[in-house]
Amino acid sequence: MTDATAYQGPAEAEFSDYIALLKPRVMSLVVFTAFVGLIVAPGTLHPLVAFCAVLFIAIGGGASGALNMWYDADIDAVMKRTRNRPIPAGRIEGREALAMGLALSGLAVMMLGLATNWFAAGFLAFTIFFYGVVYTIWLKRSTPQNIVIGGAAGAFPPMIGWACVTGGISVESLLMFALVFFWTPPHFWALALFMKEDYHKAGVPMLTVTHGRQVTRRHIFGYTLVLAPFALWLGLTSIGGPVYLAVALVLNALFIWRGWQVMQRSDAESYADNHKAEKAFFKLSLYYLFAHFMALLVQHWVVA
Repeated sequence: MTDATAYQGPAEAEFSDYIALLKPRVMSLVVFTAFVGLIVAPGTLHPLVAFCAVLFIAIGGGASGALNMWYDADIDAVMKRTRNRPIPAGRIEGREALAMGLALSGLAVMMLGLATNWFAAGFLAFTIFFYGVVYTIWLKRSTPQNIVIGGAAGAFPPMIGWACVTGGISVESLLMFALVFFWTPPHFWALALFMKEDYHKAGVPMLTVTHGRQVTRRHIFGYTLVLAPFALWLGLTSIGGPVYLAVALVLNALFIWRGWQVMQRSDAESYADNHKAEKAFFKLSLYYLFAHFMALLVQHWVVA
């Protein structure tokens, strides 16, 4: 299904269109959390090796984005938020995006293995597969739990960064994973609360579409309660400390409070003020994850 109004740009692709295929906003989160996982891990890497490791993880994340845009071109074309992306807008052909995604995936995995270790490289390969196949091809269009299970793909990068240094997995890396994993559903569900029509039009079974906004609001608040203990537990591990715990306590109290406000809303109230509480929660969620991982960095530097 296509939208005749989708095309808003030139037919010839520009360099920026190929960058857009890599989903730079999502990739920035991948880069940052992977970087933090690498820095706070016990042990050290040569600065050049560390830079290359983060770069190859970023390329792998971008490759996942290209594969996602290739497969999702049909639904991107009917959503206001995505219809001017390079493929539905007609500036890049789907087969180009597929070739680019596969080539970058192979490059990223191979180079990460050569630069660090093959466990980390295998982990990156699994992450690309999980996002490109498990989430994009299977979960996204088949279940309202798509963003819950599929969120694991976005939670793996700090574990990969950790594995680049240690060659393995630990409680600390699992808790960094949990922090991102349990943050992802309320973050995206808050967006879906004021973008429901887009998902409904595209036939994506987001929770707002299949169960309604009131159920989604309750799920958002429930996840804030589940998320907080994992965020605080991370502060009690070897990479935590008073700086991180102070930040986590404040942020999770705010997150729970905002989640409570969202849960108490009715559709009538939400429409009356243009989803004010939902948008406030979504905005806070953008800062939430960044602040936690920045606090881990600051805590590491304070101890060092």
